[in-house]
Amino acid sequence: MLDIRNMSVFFSSKNHGVIAVDDVSLSLGAGRILGVVGESGSGKSQLFKAIGGLSHGEVSGSACLEERELLELTPRQLGRVRGKDIGYVFQDPMASLNPFLRICTQLTEVAIRHLGLSHKAALDRAHGLLQQVLIPDPDRTLRSYPHELSGGMRQRVVIAMALMAEPKLLIADEPTTALDSTVQLQILQLLKTLNKNTGVTMVLISHDIGVVSSVCDEVLVMYAGRISELADVADLISSPRHPYTGKLIESTPDVGLPKTTILHGIPGGLPAHNTPRERCLFADRCIQSAAVCFDERPPAQLIGNTQAMCHFPLQEEISLV
Repeated sequence: MLDIRNMSVFFSSKNHGVIAVDDVSLSLGAGRILGVVGESGSGKSQLFKAIGGLSHGEVSGSACLEERELLELTPRQLGRVRGKDIGYVFQDPMASLNPFLRICTQLTEVAIRHLGLSHKAALDRAHGLLQQVLIPDPDRTLRSYPHELSGGMRQRVVIAMALMAEPKLLIADEPTTALDSTVQLQILQLLKTLNKNTGVTMVLISHDIGVVSSVCDEVLVMYAGRISELADVADLISSPRHPYTGKLIESTPDVGLPKTTILHGIPGGLPAHNTPRERCLFADRCIQSAAVCFDERPPAQLIGNTQAMCHFPLQEEISLV
């Protein structure tokens, strides 16, 4: 479904440039859910904004959606791809919805523009999708303005809007961050159900590895613009191979753990923008780093079905107890 090769995103500035995404390659099969995790500033959002022409940086590499090269499309062509072939769900639904237009106007516009439906057919489709995303009173919601809905309801509307034109790929960028824990769970279960019922391929971007582990089929871990690890979710949680992934898992709270369990944070922070790139960018925070980690960019190592970018990948399963 999606094939990304050697993707990089560079932001130039007066004093120095910033590499937001650094030579990332991955493939995502149809109907799969890919979770993308990492700290703020790791390049998660920029990578998937770039494939839809939404990044303000200089983008290089290749991004093919069903063998169609997205980076070669004109802005007008990309405008037809977004909404039709790629649906986006962003973190703040109030920033995605026009506060001056009723929900019915905003939903029907997508189907009229991308599917060529009549207004009545588009309205019927909007009504059906609001039911599909578990909004209890679709008629009232269609007549409402965004400010008249709760945060969870607005996020459901945004998900319905992203699905209006039957996209092949749905990218959800931190879709639950602004919601309380109960609503977060409902939205995550909704995304998983939609994937099962419609077969839509999904990318779920989050800073919380616990969130993606409950929904996704495979997980991409990013650090400082690079891939740290790419694996099936079960393999990644039970047997992380990159030290950064292991630390992320160890620092994730879990209500099932004994009260005496100590959560270990990750000391330090992301490397400065002027840090040499021909090295391991996690080396300063890694307890097992050696001289080679500061001198050479780590190779991609395949351990089972897991791809880890590390000179010294972890070999044993981790225990959280």
